[in-house]
Amino acid sequence: MLLENDSQTPAHLPVAGRSPKTDLAKVKVYMDEHYDEPLSIADLAHKANISAKYFVDLFKKTYGQSAMEYLTDLRINRAKRYLKETGYKLREIALRVGYSDEYYFSRKFKKEVGVSPSDYAKNARKRIATCSSSIIGQLLALNVMPVAAPIDPKWTAYYYNAHRTEIQSHLRLTDPYTSLRFEANVERLVHIRPDAIVGTDQISDQDQAKLAEIAPCCFVPKYHLDWRAQLRMIAAFLEREEQAEQWIGVYNQRVEKARDSVKQKVGREKVIVVRVYGQHLYLYLNPGIEEVLYNNGLQLETFPDVQANTRLTLEQLAALNPDRILVMVCPEAASRAYWLSLQHSPVWRQLKAVRQYQIHLITGDPWFDYSAVGVMRMLDEALLIFTGYCPNVYLDNVHGDSRAT
Repeated sequence: MLLENDSQTPAHLPVAGRSPKTDLAKVKVYMDEHYDEPLSIADLAHKANISAKYFVDLFKKTYGQSAMEYLTDLRINRAKRYLKETGYKLREIALRVGYSDEYYFSRKFKKEVGVSPSDYAKNARKRIATCSSSIIGQLLALNVMPVAAPIDPKWTAYYYNAHRTEIQSHLRLTDPYTSLRFEANVERLVHIRPDAIVGTDQISDQDQAKLAEIAPCCFVPKYHLDWRAQLRMIAAFLEREEQAEQWIGVYNQRVEKARDSVKQKVGREKVIVVRVYGQHLYLYLNPGIEEVLYNNGLQLETFPDVQANTRLTLEQLAALNPDRILVMVCPEAASRAYWLSLQHSPVWRQLKAVRQYQIHLITGDPWFDYSAVGVMRMLDEALLIFTGYCPNVYLDNVHGDSRAT
C-alpha cells in the first residue's frame, strides 16, 4: 500500500543538471513494473532525487492525479485482467497486485469499479455484442469490452486503434441504406453467439427481430435520450447500474473542475463552432458539442439568437465576429480546398479570432461521438484547446490494461 511520507523522512533536492520531470518519468515506469510491491512516497521520491513533498506536488501537476491514485489504477486494472482471464482465487489476485489483505482489496475494488470483484468477474465473462458504433463508448464506460462491434480505421479511428485487438469480431459499419451489410453482420453474430446484444433504435424493426432471435437485446433511442439516459438504460439491461452512476459522477466532477479552469482563460468571450462543408460554412452544433461546450458543460458564451446548423456567409460570420472559432472541416476534397482558399480571404483574415490566433481545428473524432466515453474525450480536448493543458484524466484506458502490461 502506498503510504504518505512522515516528517522524519529526509528531503532530497533535485540533482544538479537533471530535470526533476525526467526522473519522475523513470519513477512512473518503475511503478508500472513494480506495482505489486510495497511502495512508499519516501522511496519513490528518493528514486526521483527530490523531496517527498515536492514529489507529491510534481507528480500531481505532471500527470493530473496523485501517485497514490496512479498506483491504485495500476493495481485495480491488473486485477480486472486476472478476474476476466484467469481462475485465480481472490486472495491470490490480491497478492499479485500488491494487496496483502484480500478483504481490503475487495473493498478498494468495489469503491473504484462500482461492483465487487466476484460480480465483476461474473459479468466480465458475459459476451456482449453491439451492432451500433455509437454504443461502443457506452459499453466501455460500463467496463464492458464488446465481443463484437462495428469498428473501422477511418470512421471509428479511436476505438479501432485503442481496442481492435480486444474486440474479437469486427462488424461492418452500416446505415439504413446498406441492408446487405447488416445481413452480413447478423450472420456473423449467429456464429459468435453473444449472451446479449445492444444497439440503437436506428435499426429497423425487421432487423431488431432478427437480432432478438440470437440473444436478448436492448435498443436505446439514439436521438431522444441524452448520453446519461442511454447509459443508464444499457446499465439496467446489463445489471451495471452502479458503474453507470460512478461514471456519471466522475464526469460531473470533472466538468466542474474544467469549467473553472476554462473560465479563467476564456472569461466571457464568444465561442462558436463552424463546419466547412463543400463551398459553404455552417454554424454547427450537435448534442456532444452542446453538452460539453455550452449548457451543462463548460457554459461558454455564444450567440443565442443565431440558429444553429444553418448556412453562414463569410459576411455574416464577420458581423458576428466571435472571439474564438472551432473549425471542423469535412474530410472530402471540396471542403478541404475551400478551407485552404478561405484562409486567404481578406474578410476571413480580419476576423477577431483569426487576428488573435484563436482558430482551433477539431475533427469528427471525438466531436461526433455522443457517448459516455465520447463526451469525456471531448472534455479533455476542450481543456487542451482553451487552457493549453490537459491532465488527460480519462487516460484512454477504460479497462486500464495498457498500464498494467
